Amino acid sequence: MLMRMSTLFLRTLRDDPVDAEVDSHRLLVRAGYIRRAAPGIYTWLPLGLKVLAKVEQVVREEMAAAGAQEIHFPALLPREPYEATNRWTEYGPNLFRLHDRRGNDYLLAPTHEEMFTLVVKDLYSSYKDLPLALYQIQTKYRDEARPRAGLLRGREFIMKDAYTFDIDAESHAASYQAQRDAYERIFARLGLPYVIVTATSGAMGGSRSEEFLSPSPIGEDTYVRSAGGYAANVEAVTTPVPEPVPFDGAPAAHVEDTPDTPTIASLVDVANARFPRPDGSWTAADTLKNVVVALTHPDGGREVVVIGLPGDREVDLKRLEAAVEPAAVEAAGDADFAAHPELVKGYIGPSALGPNAAGARDVAPDGRVLAGAVRYLLDPRVVPGTRWITGADEAGRHVFELVAGRDFTADGTIEAAEVRAGDPAPDGSGPLELARGIEMGHVFDLGTKYSQALGLTVLDQNGKSRVVHMGSYGVGVSRAVAALAENFHDERGLTWPVAVAPAHVHIIATGKDEAVFTAAEEIATQAQERGLEVLIDDRRKVSPGVKFADAELLGVPVVVVVGRGLADGVVEVRRRAAGVTEEVKVAGAAGHVAEVVASLR
Repeated sequence: MLMRMSTLFLRTLRDDPVDAEVDSHRLLVRAGYIRRAAPGIYTWLPLGLKVLAKVEQVVREEMAAAGAQEIHFPALLPREPYEATNRWTEYGPNLFRLHDRRGNDYLLAPTHEEMFTLVVKDLYSSYKDLPLALYQIQTKYRDEARPRAGLLRGREFIMKDAYTFDIDAESHAASYQAQRDAYERIFARLGLPYVIVTATSGAMGGSRSEEFLSPSPIGEDTYVRSAGGYAANVEAVTTPVPEPVPFDGAPAAHVEDTPDTPTIASLVDVANARFPRPDGSWTAADTLKNVVVALTHPDGGREVVVIGLPGDREVDLKRLEAAVEPAAVEAAGDADFAAHPELVKGYIGPSALGPNAAGARDVAPDGRVLAGAVRYLLDPRVVPGTRWITGADEAGRHVFELVAGRDFTADGTIEAAEVRAGDPAPDGSGPLELARGIEMGHVFDLGTKYSQALGLTVLDQNGKSRVVHMGSYGVGVSRAVAALAENFHDERGLTWPVAVAPAHVHIIATGKDEAVFTAAEEIATQAQERGLEVLIDDRRKVSPGVKFADAELLGVPVVVVVGRGLADGVVEVRRRAAGVTEEVKVAGAAGHVAEVVASLR
């Protein structure tokens, strides 16, 4: 069936939606592909569904090629499986929780590791059943605090999640690689540029994970790469740790009056003016900044933590969140400082923190301090023997020549400092460059986290029970539509690749002459007979200008204009993305269009 603009459920908009922050959001709404239903929740309209279905089809074909079988779980799930893996608690406020009429707890699933594990446990019990790969394309739910950017960060989204099940880590390695290879084929077929980066596992857990990012200046993920081939999400970057510095003969620490120096910049100015160093000037890198944050743990417990890092660095919130997950992070507030009077704002030093403070402490197994001195974590650059200017825990006073390992220690280290362009790659492959990207896919080696928690075992060749090794692999299907829109548009509208466009050719009948509409119908029918998907603008009382504007906004790859040239036996064929226009004979128009579409595949 031809798609007809005269009957298509579509209204294009001339103005951008007021809440649109990125091009994909702006254009998908204006072109009538999606419609906002609530913050972070969108209705898919006919053209949007066609694009979504084509993305799904590519995913399904490549999953089948990788040996995965499709199943489908409900989105509404009981609490108990997620309680068993502790994710009912760990997901915190991001989880949509609800009760049925009997008071039983349910959730809207953000992901389905537990359910995949349980269904395999229910049906399989022998090594002969493995390896196994299953997947679904399913709607997921996460209660984002700040849903934004249209489909890129929503509360409801469509995801393909796949899972592999193997008897051991060696077999899993092959399954992991098969899924990883499938992802490369998926993004290549969609036409999406991508990079593969090392990532953190987060709430998913496991020993290894990699992200597939589509480079984009509006991406929420920052990643790094080196000329030597290192690539990682910024949260996964590890700091090359300097060698310890001998401190035999280092001068003793001394406290000095430094009034009105609550900032690093003011401290450096006063230090250089009043306490000049013989070997040069003091810089921010010579200071030890102590940043106070508050962690809210999944059980609701709140803990104040101090992070020590060189004063020329800032704390990167994403890196900090990844380091302390599943706890939530925020800046310490007035109540936190009131509960810890030893923390003197602007003048905090190590002496009152962690193991440097006097008195006993009550520490939980996860490292959090339940009572006693505040937990103190240091940037890996603060190695024994390094000398610092830092707070003396008194207003208007700082301590100079404080030596790490001699004058203070910490409870541990933490990767929370910002990563900068030019920093050395952890593998020694050169300086790092920073870029941004949209996360399109994520693959995880889960190990036995979920199978152990939920009792998924099989009998091996010797009849011995073995815990199954699992992998998890996600692709953002609805997000892929947004990423494609980000990559394929111009100032006039969308420019879809042929593989995902809602139609291959958009035929426009312009003017009032009946012959124009008759010719447009004939070309449309002939194009359809050649296997092309056709959208025809057969609206009778719409001006050519409006039709042209709609065609540019909708972004179908090939546009055929039937109008004034018909008197000379020709029509215009336009390649939307390239901006190329040519005249072709009416008699051969459909065949020519089929050739153009084939050249764009």
